[in-house]
Amino acid sequence: MKNSEIHFTVELDNQNVPDKIHWSATDNPNEGINDTRAIAIAVWDHYHRGTLKIDLWTKDMEVFEMKRFYIEIMSGIADTLLTATNDTVMADAIEGVCETLSKKLDEEMKAAK
Repeated sequence: MKNSEIHFTVELDNQNVPDKIHWSATDNPNEGINDTRAIAIAVWDHYHRGTLKIDLWTKDMEVFEMKRFYIEIMSGIADTLLTATNDTVMADAIEGVCETLSKKLDEEMKAAK
């Protein structure tokens, strides 16, 4: 049986705020440790039938980047939901929300310039 591992290392400042986040994975096509500004991990707890989440971001993560990050996560969730359940209604509804939020974000970014 093959094992695959994903590792995260979070460097914290004096106030325990993430300063740097590094990750590595055995199946990562980009060899070596990679840095990132944000991670979002969700794990299904089948014992309690609920989701456990870890969301971390560094001080360098810009607000517009954070909003784009979550819009793209939601779009990915729609894709995964469609693949896993073939529920086109729910997947399309999530994608519709993503399109609306993406347009709103684009407007916000234009207004900020």
